[in-house]
Amino acid sequence: MSSIRIAMAQVNPTVGDLTGNALLVTEYYKRARERCAELLVFPELVITGYPPEDLLLKPAFIEDNLQILRELAGKLIGLTTVIGFIDKDERGIYNAAALIHDGSVVGVYHKMFLPNYGVFDEKRYFKAGTSPLNFILKGFTMGLGVCEDIWTPEGPAHLQAECGASVIININASPYHMKKAAMREEMLIERAAANDVTIVYNNMVGGQDELVFDGHGLIIDSDGAVLGRAPAFEEALLVHDLRVREKKRDQDKDGGCNTVRTIKLSPLKQERSEVSPCPVPAASIAALPGPCEEVYRALVLGTRDYGHKNRFSHAVIALSGGIDSAIVAVVAVEALGSENVTCVFLPSKYTSAESREDAVELANNLGVELLSLPIDDILGLYLKGLAPFFKGRGTDVTEENLQARIRGDIVMALSNKFGWLVLTTGNKSELSVGYATLYGDMAGGFSVIKDVPKTLVYEISEWINKSGGSAVIPRRIITKAPSAELKEDQRDDDTLPPYEELDAILRAYVEEDRDIREIQAMGYSEDLVKEVMAMVDKSEYKRRQAAPGIKITPRAFGRDRRMPITNRYKGWH
Repeated sequence: MSSIRIAMAQVNPTVGDLTGNALLVTEYYKRARERCAELLVFPELVITGYPPEDLLLKPAFIEDNLQILRELAGKLIGLTTVIGFIDKDERGIYNAAALIHDGSVVGVYHKMFLPNYGVFDEKRYFKAGTSPLNFILKGFTMGLGVCEDIWTPEGPAHLQAECGASVIININASPYHMKKAAMREEMLIERAAANDVTIVYNNMVGGQDELVFDGHGLIIDSDGAVLGRAPAFEEALLVHDLRVREKKRDQDKDGGCNTVRTIKLSPLKQERSEVSPCPVPAASIAALPGPCEEVYRALVLGTRDYGHKNRFSHAVIALSGGIDSAIVAVVAVEALGSENVTCVFLPSKYTSAESREDAVELANNLGVELLSLPIDDILGLYLKGLAPFFKGRGTDVTEENLQARIRGDIVMALSNKFGWLVLTTGNKSELSVGYATLYGDMAGGFSVIKDVPKTLVYEISEWINKSGGSAVIPRRIITKAPSAELKEDQRDDDTLPPYEELDAILRAYVEEDRDIREIQAMGYSEDLVKEVMAMVDKSEYKRRQAAPGIKITPRAFGRDRRMPITNRYKGWH
């Protein structure tokens, strides 16, 4: 049984930064050479970043990516490298993997299965490849695939395996949602066993707008054993000496093997011995984080990358003394550093003394600057100016929303003046039912917990305090009844069902597309289900105008769930 040293570069590219991504490839190539790797694998579309979306419609972008590939290839000597890029021919463009051997592109594989569901829209841009690719390196026959090729049971891996491949190299940009890492691992174990192959699965890491890529690269053998697992939510170079038995080609499948291109690679010009020293890689099987930890780390990575990749060095948060703004502040400090976060307390006559105390305590715990800007005088000017037009009409939600919009104006003014990124604090439960003020608390540049249900906000807050060894988030913030504090004695449950009930109904309706009868069968009254479904449907226009935010659940608003605003179908009648 021979061996080959494989290095998986789990890297964090930036969409459109072709030069920067090429430097990232070069950096990890050098690290792989120092570790004496013979095969180096990068993620899907690492040259362009993923997803490039309508950049793919720009011919110059395609040409520039091809030029970067050509320049890189000449530098990647002394090993074999797999790099994701965009290829083109007379048919169109392709999501492709380049096989670079000792400084030359010796083969190109075009992704055969294009995802077109959820956050994926690949059929809008790419043509599907038509032929699988195997290559032989150091006596190993390996199949090459891109992301969906391995997710699909009918993908090319079975034919590649029948035609001699004992290893499948699969490069990915597989975005995160809750519990996906475990699901992904189970899928790969099934594919490895079904095709009697070892799978080398390299996944991108990093934040891109609403998406987070969690890494979690894997090497899994045909018995389902995890030989290597890269860490979650961070860049890494996973190096592993892979030992597998070569298998004979299935002679009964020779006709099918005529469709599989096979490239036999010559011995490397620079042998491993030329690089010294040559350490033996230690076993590297990173632990899978628990449910709250994985969501928290996704929020931190998504916030950090959105800020840094868009050249924001500082963030500002309206700190209310409530749990939503508290968790956003904790995430921001973890992502950007306490010196790069400013919190603003914007009290009115309805703001409780407890909220003020809790906001101050949280800011002290986090070591962030806390500004205090009372809004009552500004509100008075608004009300005075509007009084002639509001004459004869009682106070209602209009005056509540004015307060939220004043606060939104203030944080946006600070953003304009100092170039700070405004992090909004609304959660998925509120956004689902419209319990948020357009141009008020929804105003901002990035919505950190936009896809985090309220009940999960509480769970993560408890985890933050337990994992840190001390109550970073003041206990009262977690235990007190949530309130917008826009009128006297206001509580969220004056307007909304208890969040435990609300989130269960929202999960069924928004994420699982269950109808009213199915949700009633879960134990909820018809009137309650209708009320929640109606609030969701009527709030679509608000969600269209919300800031982008991090996808956490399997079905997020905007990226996954795309409903028309003008829509007379009411499944809740």
